[in-house]
Amino acid sequence: MKGLISNDDGINASGILAAKEAVENLADITIVAPSTQQSGIGRALTLFEPLRINPTLLKDGTRAFSVSGTPSDSVALGIYEIMDDLPDFMISGINIGHNIGKGELTTSGTIGAAMEAASYGIPSIAVSLQVDRGYIKFENSFIDIDFTFAKKILNKVTKKVISKKLPENIDLINLNIPSNPSSNKIKIVKLGKRMYTPLIKTRSDPRGKPYYWIDGIPYDKNDENTDGYCLHKEKVCTLTPLSIDNTSSIEKLKKWMD
Repeated sequence: MKGLISNDDGINASGILAAKEAVENLADITIVAPSTQQSGIGRALTLFEPLRINPTLLKDGTRAFSVSGTPSDSVALGIYEIMDDLPDFMISGINIGHNIGKGELTTSGTIGAAMEAASYGIPSIAVSLQVDRGYIKFENSFIDIDFTFAKKILNKVTKKVISKKLPENIDLINLNIPSNPSSNKIKIVKLGKRMYTPLIKTRSDPRGKPYYWIDGIPYDKNDENTDGYCLHKEKVCTLTPLSIDNTSSIEKLKKWMD
């Protein structure tokens, strides 16, 4: 078995090493990830400047490849330049900070990397660990976090993907792990409405000209049996099936046009 691991937190992030440790007993692992923090970039590809691949070593001495681009760039180069064959599965993460809801689904670089691999027919897992300290989500360095529980859950889910593949019409799965789990339960749920309520912060530069930061307030009105509710309220792991085919109701649109 061969597996590919990438992320959007960067090649030096502690989560990518944790992902490797979680599944290294299941397959030969290739690690290809962006050289820098790429959170919020979604599934963007670099089309107007060259990319570079730099062999590197992770903190434990594991050989990996750093890419001067996006998470999707890393996945594409990993599959079609670095690996000899298509991987049997792909893991994006372990991301520092959860990735839930419909509102931010396509902005997540973690999910974007998994979608890129899934678009090539590779069973893919986007995996994220909720953290209590929001500011560490965007660090571009190794952060000392206890991944013990997250690694256990990721190993369990990956074993299932290897043994059974993914069901028909499910291209990837989005796994979120609570920071303080109430149990070992993995609840299969749909996406909630969103993760944050957008908040625009306005500042002024020394010349009085305004500039802006896009920020957000945690959204707490997700319905029961959604990823947001179960992760925050029930403190259990959530697993959500996703499809790249975003086509909605053809019949409804035909009726609307008529």
